[in-house]
This record gives sequence, C-alpha cells and structure tokens, in this order.
Amino acid sequence: MNNIEVKVLPAYIAEQSDPSNNHFVFSYTVTIKNKGSAPAKLLTRHWVITDGDGQTQEVKGDGVIGEQPHLQPGEGFQYTSGTFMNTPFGTMHGSYQMVSDKGEKFDATIPSFQLTVPNALH
Repeated sequence: MNNIEVKVLPAYIAEQSDPSNNHFVFSYTVTIKNKGSAPAKLLTRHWVITDGDGQTQEVKGDGVIGEQPHLQPGEGFQYTSGTFMNTPFGTMHGSYQMVSDKGEKFDATIPSFQLTVPNALH
C-alpha cells in the first residue's frame, strides 16, 4: 500500500567550492514517486550526512524546500537542494516521514548516496 520510491542524483558544485579551505559544495536532486495504491503526504525529512573524516551531522525539519508534497498514486515530486562538507567526499542517507490520507504514518527510506569531487578518488 505505502510504496514511496526515492532516487537521488548528486552533483559537485565547483564554482561554489573552495578546496584550498576545505569547503566542498554539493547539490542533490531528489525524485520522490508514490508507487503505492494510496495518496500520501511528506511531513518531515531526516538526513544523515557523513564526511570523509567520519564526522556525522543530522538534519531534521518539516517538508522539503518549504513544501510538504501530497502525492497521489503514480504521482512524483522532484526538488534540488544542497549541502557542504570539509572533505572532498562523503555520504548521505535518511528518510522522509509520510502520512497516508487515512492517517497512517510511515517512513520512506532515502538510500545512501555518495558525494564526491570528480577525480578525488583514484
């Protein structure tokens, strides 16, 4: 019933980064698709961001980019956001807390993905 698919496409933003000062900026485009049979609304987000030194930060908040999309079955929502790190690579993963129109809360998993400066890993 509750089947939310999350796909993420990360990118390195060289023009906003300053490698000499260990400042690396990344964007990520998220596509959320309701593959279930019931409408659902995204309530909150929870991200876990881990840099190349193993330092972890958690980000929690309402909605995404100021919105709480309500997805009908088969409907999708896409947005782009960003983060920065002190290392040229790291990972992100997390979850969205969703609620069905019947009031059932559930989590949609955001699969782990890598944030990497091109050619940083040889």
